[in-house]
Amino acid sequence: MRDRRAALLWVGFAVAALVSVALVLRRPDRLSDLHIYHGALTDLRAGRPLYGYVAPNGGPFTYPPFAALVLWPITTVPLGVVEAFWLAATCAAVIALAVPVGRALAAGRTATPLPGATEGRATTSVAVSIAAVAAVLMVAAPVQSNLRFGQVSIFIVLMALLDGMAPPSRTRGLLVGVAAAIKLTPLLFVLYFLVCGRYRDAGRALGAFAACGALALAVLPAESLTYWAGTVTQTSRIGNLASLGNQSVHGMLLRLGLDPGALPLVWFALVLVICALAVLRARALSRLGRPGHAAVLVGCATVAASPVSWTHHQVWTVLAAMLLVGSVGVTRKVAGALLLASMVLSLGAVLAPVSMRPGVQFLFENARAVGAVALCVAGFGAVALTANRTQPAWSLRRGWLRVAVASLGALAFFAVQPLPAGADPTFKAYGLPDVVNPRYFFVCRGQVECARYGTGAPVTFGTRSEKTKVRVNGVVSDQVARLDYHSAPGGPPRTIPLLAAYPGVRTFSFRSATMAHGRLIAYSADGRALARYDDELTAAAGT
Repeated sequence: MRDRRAALLWVGFAVAALVSVALVLRRPDRLSDLHIYHGALTDLRAGRPLYGYVAPNGGPFTYPPFAALVLWPITTVPLGVVEAFWLAATCAAVIALAVPVGRALAAGRTATPLPGATEGRATTSVAVSIAAVAAVLMVAAPVQSNLRFGQVSIFIVLMALLDGMAPPSRTRGLLVGVAAAIKLTPLLFVLYFLVCGRYRDAGRALGAFAACGALALAVLPAESLTYWAGTVTQTSRIGNLASLGNQSVHGMLLRLGLDPGALPLVWFALVLVICALAVLRARALSRLGRPGHAAVLVGCATVAASPVSWTHHQVWTVLAAMLLVGSVGVTRKVAGALLLASMVLSLGAVLAPVSMRPGVQFLFENARAVGAVALCVAGFGAVALTANRTQPAWSLRRGWLRVAVASLGALAFFAVQPLPAGADPTFKAYGLPDVVNPRYFFVCRGQVECARYGTGAPVTFGTRSEKTKVRVNGVVSDQVARLDYHSAPGGPPRTIPLLAAYPGVRTFSFRSATMAHGRLIAYSADGRALARYDDELTAAAGT
C-alpha cells in the first residue's frame, strides 16, 4: 500500500512539474530573472559595467560579483538552451531537497521504532515521505516562483541545507561559504556552526566565502569594488520593498508605516532577537539528533531577517511546514498545515471576502512573514520531536483545544488592533487597463460625462464602501500635477496615478483599508499644495 502511495505521489509530482513548466513557457515574461542574469553578463563580456545593467523590465543585477563568475557559462550557449536547462535543473533541485527533508520527516515522527516495525517498513515510510515533500514543494508558491522567474534561490537553499545537516567531514561548511558568496543570507549558518561548537565548519565556511570573494576580486576588480563599496547596501535597487511580495520582518515594518528614522533600529533589534532564538533552538534540535530540523530552522531565520524575502526565497518555510505536519502533537500538525496553506495559497486574496476588519486582513496578507517569525521563536518543539507518537485520547483533545483557543485569540487580537500609521493592507491604485471596469471607475464614464463631473475644483471625487475597503474615484483639473494619499498621520504617502483615460480629462481610482485617518492632497507643478481632503474621506469611512 505504501509503495502505491509513493508511486502516486511521484506521478503527482511529475504532472505538477510538467504543467508548471508548460505554463511558464507560455508566459510572455517567462524566466525574467534568468534573462537579467544573461543580459547583465552579456553586457559584462562586452566591457560594460555589471551593476549598470538594467533589463527591459527595469530589473538590475543584484548579486555579489562571484555570482557572475558562477553564472558565466549561461552566456556561452543559446538562451533557449539555457531556459530549458534551468527549468530542468530547478525540478531536479526540488527532488534533491525532498530526499534529506523526507528522511528528516520520517525520522521526526517518532524517536523509537514502533512495535513490530521492520527495516522494510521504515524504508517504505521514508520513500513515501520523500515523494510527499517533492510533490508539495512543486505546487508551493516559492518553487512556482523559482520556475516562473528562473531564480537561483532554490539552489542556494539546497547548498545550505545539505551542508547544514551533513555528517562531520573535512569539507562540511564549504557549501555554505560558496552559497553565501553567491547570495549573502546563508552567512547566518556560520553563526549556527559557532553556537553548536562546529568551529572548523565555521572556519571552512568563512574561508570559502573569502576565497570566492578574492577570486571575484582578481577576475572582476572593478565590479567587486563597486559592489562591496556601496551596491551591497542599496536594497532599493531590488524593487518596492513595501510590496506584499516581500514577506520579511523588514517588509512588514515598511507596510506598517513605521517612522523612517526609527525603522532601522526597530528592525535590527527584532532581527537580533529572532536570529538568536532561532539559532539557540536549532542548537537544541541538533543535539537531539535532528540536524535536518535544525538546518531548516536556521534557513527560516534567514527568510525572516533578510531585508528582502521575495516568494522565491521562502522555500525554507515550506520545508518547515512539512516537518511540522510530520511531527508529534496536534498543535504542531495544525500549525504546519496552516503554514503550508499560506505557502501554497495567497491567504490575503483568498480570505479577503471574509476578513471583515483591516487588522485581520493585514494578518492574512502577512501570514508568511508571521509564520516564519513564529517558527524562529517557537522552533519545532524539541521535546515533542523526541516523544513517542502514541498519545492518549485526552491528550489529543487537549491539543485540539489549545489550537482552537490560540487561533481564536490571534484573530480576536488582530480584529480589534488599530492599524499603525501608514498600514494599508488593501491599498491599490488602478491604472489605464482598469478604466473599463465600472467597479473601480464609477463616478463617470466617457469623455463628456467625466468633463461635466469635474466642477473646476482641483479634485472632484466619489467614494464607495465595501466590507474591508473604501474605493475612491474622481477627476482632477489641469492645475493638478500630483495627487498623494496618506493612510494616517505619520505614514508615508502613496502617489496616485493620474490617468489620461479620455481626451482632455484625467481621472484616478484607488482603494484603501480605511479612510478614518486618510488625507488626499493635490499638488501643483511647483510642489504647492492646492487642496487637502480629509473630512470628506473620514465621512466616507463612516458610511
